[in-house]
Amino acid sequence: CDFPGDPFAVPPGRPDTDDNHATLMQGLRWQVPERFNIAEACCGRWARRTPEAVALVIDREGAAPEHEPEHHSYADLQAAANRLSQRLVQLGVQRGDRIAIVLPQCAETAVAHVAVYQLGAVAMPLALLFGPEALAYRLHDGGVRLAIVATAALPAIEAARAAVPELERLIVVSPPGEGASATLLPGLACLGWAEALAGQTGLEGGFTPAETMADDAAVLIYTSGTTGPPKGALIPHRALLGNLSGFVCSQNGFPHVEPHADDGLPDAPVFWSPADWAWTGGLMDVLLPTLYFGATVVGSPGRFSPQRAFELLQRHRVTHSFLFPTALKAMMKATLDADAPPRTAYALRLRALMSAGEAVGDAVFAWCREALGVPVNEMFGQTEINYVVGNCALALDAQGRPVAGWPARPGSMGRGYPGHRVAVIDDEGRECPRGTPGEVAVHRRDV
Repeated sequence: CDFPGDPFAVPPGRPDTDDNHATLMQGLRWQVPERFNIAEACCGRWARRTPEAVALVIDREGAAPEHEPEHHSYADLQAAANRLSQRLVQLGVQRGDRIAIVLPQCAETAVAHVAVYQLGAVAMPLALLFGPEALAYRLHDGGVRLAIVATAALPAIEAARAAVPELERLIVVSPPGEGASATLLPGLACLGWAEALAGQTGLEGGFTPAETMADDAAVLIYTSGTTGPPKGALIPHRALLGNLSGFVCSQNGFPHVEPHADDGLPDAPVFWSPADWAWTGGLMDVLLPTLYFGATVVGSPGRFSPQRAFELLQRHRVTHSFLFPTALKAMMKATLDADAPPRTAYALRLRALMSAGEAVGDAVFAWCREALGVPVNEMFGQTEINYVVGNCALALDAQGRPVAGWPARPGSMGRGYPGHRVAVIDDEGRECPRGTPGEVAVHRRDV
């Protein structure tokens, strides 16, 4: 990235080795600025520099054939975010307020995040599939007074209201072609999305973003609750920078795209993943880092299926993806009896693939290389601290040419990504000898 003061760059690898891990680790030094805002880094600067570049492509499942996928430029995204920010200010939202976002993979989700960040408020993404109890717990714990929600979430919101007396207002996003009534939930002020943006100023003389410190809170995101009640992790703006070395390495030098091996033709970087943008995997591993580099994200509201996954990869010439092991297993199973492997049955343009959540396993690891034409880079991270360990099949040298990253082994979670010192420690905080079980620890100065 080339905006003044860009604090991030992955160091170059060397062409004379098949393992560049040590070189990349030694070469990266964090340069976190005192002031940093995710909205400016992921949208504002691109809306000024490359306003017509495509930020989002939304391909809706089950849409009528005459409905083409929606294309939204960085200028479109910023203009809509400015309008929403102005409306939120009019509704009394202030710096530090928590704004819940209960939406699928759609343009309104990205707009809401940019609008909230540039206000200096805190985005609180929540999964559309949450039931009343899960929503009530998080909305109450987060102290949410205003939520931006899809109409599909309204029944659960209504059922949860008694446990969330502080919730005062909703901005409701309806599917294309459907209107939103101002009285969707009696007793709770509801404003339709189009109405919320109406009468506000876009790019010209629009919203003036708040100046935020890099340490200011940006996202309140909840853990899944596997070890007890879900815990809210308050993530600062600078955490996005901490994700980038892992993102770039696990995506083989993103946003760099080598000419395709089959035809030698170039492609623009395009990222798609079924990972829900309400979870860390979708928000911090897909949406925000892709926008940080001014590239294109494909959104696909709806349920995952292997057939749809292959169709999306082909239709949008997707170059980079994040697919959970369960998704990869389903895709592998769906093609076992096919006449041709996916890389020949579909016009795939994949250059990199990351997977996380559980071990991929030997069979899927081999299938990805043979059937999809790319090695899978496994990654490990948590909601609280993400993208700290993983693999990297390819890096870039000082001239931007591909060189070896570091070798990946099936079943291995990988190594610490550049900028992150990771070790296995015992109960006393001492590093364990090789082969000894312990706790995964990240050096506190990395975060």
